[in-house]
Amino acid sequence: MKKINFSDSRFSKMVAGKGFYITLFCSLLAIGVAAFIAYNRSLDRLSSDDQNLNMHVTTSSQNEWGFPNDDDADAVDRKQHDIPKDTTTTTATEATTTTTSQKETISTKPANKPIKNPQPMVMPINGEIINPFSDGELVKSKTLGSWKTHDGVDIAATIGDNVKSMTDGTVKAIKEDPLWGVCIVIDHGDGLEAHYCNLSAGVTVKVDQEVKAGQVIGSVGETAEIEVEEGPHLHFGVKKDGKWVDPIKLINPL
Repeated sequence: MKKINFSDSRFSKMVAGKGFYITLFCSLLAIGVAAFIAYNRSLDRLSSDDQNLNMHVTTSSQNEWGFPNDDDADAVDRKQHDIPKDTTTTTATEATTTTTSQKETISTKPANKPIKNPQPMVMPINGEIINPFSDGELVKSKTLGSWKTHDGVDIAATIGDNVKSMTDGTVKAIKEDPLWGVCIVIDHGDGLEAHYCNLSAGVTVKVDQEVKAGQVIGSVGETAEIEVEEGPHLHFGVKKDGKWVDPIKLINPL
């Protein structure tokens, strides 16, 4: 038998070449096995995550959107007993009735006592009209020397002449104005309010007193500083619904 010489260069090259391929094969096999194991583990992990996710989504959807479970559906179908009756309707009705009654009471109460028969109307004093109602137009004041509106009429008189109420009414105020002097304001009803100014201090009525048409309420004086140059007179102004009107046309409309 021929003895194999392991030191032969051809044999060494052959063995070395086969060993390289064996080593390569083993390495590839190990890599493949490791990859397969890792792949299987990844699949298991993904499957587990999907199941958990589905469970979470199902639970969250039911809670978030309020879809009833089977037990809740049965609870809805079941009739409820021993529930106290709602008394809101009765209470609301009583409250509405009370409110309506109160409104009717307020609406039927007169805000201002009207005068049943405002006539007769009389001039508060007989005399010449020395300064008429300007109806918003500017007129020159003798006392002030300037142009201004004259919101009443000036009736010439003698100091001490009696001043009478234009018609029935209630004394609203008695005041001493720094410009118009002693003034009496009478509410004559129906939106009429008369101002009797430039009076003497000795008035004959008091606040809240009811007066009749033609009743003496005071006397002419010289207390209106704003018209001192006009001579003795009564400054007589009337408001209708809060707006100054011509007293003469009101008393004598023709």
